[in-house]
Amino acid sequence: MTIRRFEDIESWKQARQLTALIYTITNRREFRRDFGLKDQIRRASVSVMANIAEGFGRKGQKEFPRYLTIAQSSMLEVESHLYVALDLGYIDAGTAERLFTRARSIEDLLGGFIRYLNAAGARTTN
Repeated sequence: MTIRRFEDIESWKQARQLTALIYTITNRREFRRDFGLKDQIRRASVSVMANIAEGFGRKGQKEFPRYLTIAQSSMLEVESHLYVALDLGYIDAGTAERLFTRARSIEDLLGGFIRYLNAAGARTTN
């Protein structure tokens, strides 16, 4: 499959879905009042999508994997914030587990994509 637009990238699609869930969950009464955490987790989830898109737009063989790595880091930030939300009772254990599963799936997609791009870059530069 050829990727013509960043919207074609599976990890971006999955991150978009997770971001929508994060926004829904952070609108709940328990979460809504914690402006700091709500803002941080939203920004981190949006950052995943944004870094995938920005890296795609850079078109460089070295830059795209670097932006995907930043996206992975932002996903880890989302997970860390989810632990805070769980510990404070803003989300229940089942919701947290579903969100962790989605986040880790996106991390895996990004990792695979990074490995693929690095291998493709190594083949074209040798």
